[in-house]
Amino acid sequence: MARNRVIPFGYCMKNGEITTEPKEVYAVAEIFREYLNGSSLLQIAKLMESENIRYTEDSDHWNKNMVKRIIENEKHLGTDKYPQIIDEDIFNQANEKRIRKANTLNLVCDDLQEIRKVTYCLECGEKLFRKTNGKGREYWNCGNPDCFKYEYRLTDQMIIGAVLTVLNTAIANSSLLEYGGEISVYSPTVDVIRQQNEINRMTDSAQIDFDRVKAEIFRLAELKYDCCTYNDSPQKT
Repeated sequence: MARNRVIPFGYCMKNGEITTEPKEVYAVAEIFREYLNGSSLLQIAKLMESENIRYTEDSDHWNKNMVKRIIENEKHLGTDKYPQIIDEDIFNQANEKRIRKANTLNLVCDDLQEIRKVTYCLECGEKLFRKTNGKGREYWNCGNPDCFKYEYRLTDQMIIGAVLTVLNTAIANSSLLEYGGEISVYSPTVDVIRQQNEINRMTDSAQIDFDRVKAEIFRLAELKYDCCTYNDSPQKT
């Protein structure tokens, strides 16, 4: 089994001090150059293998995570312990691109953020989850492992299109809307009316006791809250 590196790629230990390893320094420079020229992390990993460059002493196997660690390792800019092997401008350009690509792959518009909070599977009622594959292409699937998986890729645009179709149909024909009763009902009692009159009397006074008025307003709010009923059954649309 290949051992993990103790010293970052591009460096080696000589006479008790960390110094650069020429072949690995060349590889680091090539990795940054290829990445800025548009190559993916996976393509760069395959390139390193094809050039027989070893990531560790006992392994020439590369993967995209190894390439990513090299690109984001700030030690390549130089520290008290590690000599500089990458120009700061090149390092910043590569990492700005890396962050920009990561944000682009995870970007979800505001409309979709709201939609996915209330999107459920028609078959089992579990929430639908939005995921992205290795190429950044999104797809939706049921979160229930015992439920079926879609035979086709359900995309963001398909979800948004379905919602817009329903909304436009409802706009064109409002009789399709079923309200299912009132969500909440407020019916003031005699105590509420009496409390409101008392507060009105106190605030009309020439000398107002603000602490007492505040306490009475809180009491009125409590009485009004007790008069409210709420229907928590799902509203039909």
